[in-house]
Amino acid sequence: MNTTASPATRVAAACRALIDAPWFSVASFAVIVINAAVLGLETYDDAHRAAAGVLRAVEYGCVVCFAAELLVRFGAQLPAPRVFFRDGWNLFDLFILLSPLLPGVRENVTVLRMLRLARIVRTFRLFPSLRVILVGIRRSLPGLGSFLLVTVLLLYAYAMLGWMMFGDANPDRYGTVGQAMLSLFLLLSLDGITDTLQAGRQITEWAVLYYVSYMVAACFLLTNLLVGVVLNALQDAHQEERRSTPPQEPAGASVTAQLASLRAAIDALEQHLTQPVAPTGPDPARPRQVATRE
Repeated sequence: MNTTASPATRVAAACRALIDAPWFSVASFAVIVINAAVLGLETYDDAHRAAAGVLRAVEYGCVVCFAAELLVRFGAQLPAPRVFFRDGWNLFDLFILLSPLLPGVRENVTVLRMLRLARIVRTFRLFPSLRVILVGIRRSLPGLGSFLLVTVLLLYAYAMLGWMMFGDANPDRYGTVGQAMLSLFLLLSLDGITDTLQAGRQITEWAVLYYVSYMVAACFLLTNLLVGVVLNALQDAHQEERRSTPPQEPAGASVTAQLASLRAAIDALEQHLTQPVAPTGPDPARPRQVATRE
């Protein structure tokens, strides 16, 4: 039987070994940082005029590195290329890398800069901890939708009360329900709440109850609810990442298991050799029957 591996299998094994190398993720992250730094330096007119050619060359070098990394990841799935295209991160990298070549995109400077900026998002695929955060944010979106609905209803209710209490005396902030909702939304950070409370007390004494109840309901309860939703989603994402990652055995565990299996095989062989062998010829203790001739 021919046990020689095919060229595609050997290439895939070499690419997987390259991806699993500790320096591979560090080098990819360094390229992303350099690309982001070049993008930031281009916002300075003096730096762009002084080193425009150097910045453009570094940018092209980063694109070449991104393409080489993507080719290595494709090579790791060379025996089954469909697996490569099932990964959302690989599709994202292909889109970021090839979209500047599309007509209508390469002529738009703003879109090109946004695509170059999107390369920073590739950092999430390099480190598992960042992937957990991204997955946690995605998992928290349904809960965040319910949270936003509760927040809008609460702001609307308090905006209507504020319009009835302060609309005539303070039309700039509570003249309409939209202005009142905007003013209350800005108060979620409790910035300037003291001055707002003092200004409200000059209009009516009910302002104390109004703003205190708003701070308790909106600033404290809603904030804790938001933190709880995000933390619950992050915990679920962390557990999913742990289930999807196979446990890594210690370095000496495989050697110990091999020695144990080898020792068991030797013991079984010794036991087999020490067992008495059953005679294959005629039994000498059994008397022979002599044929008599009549």
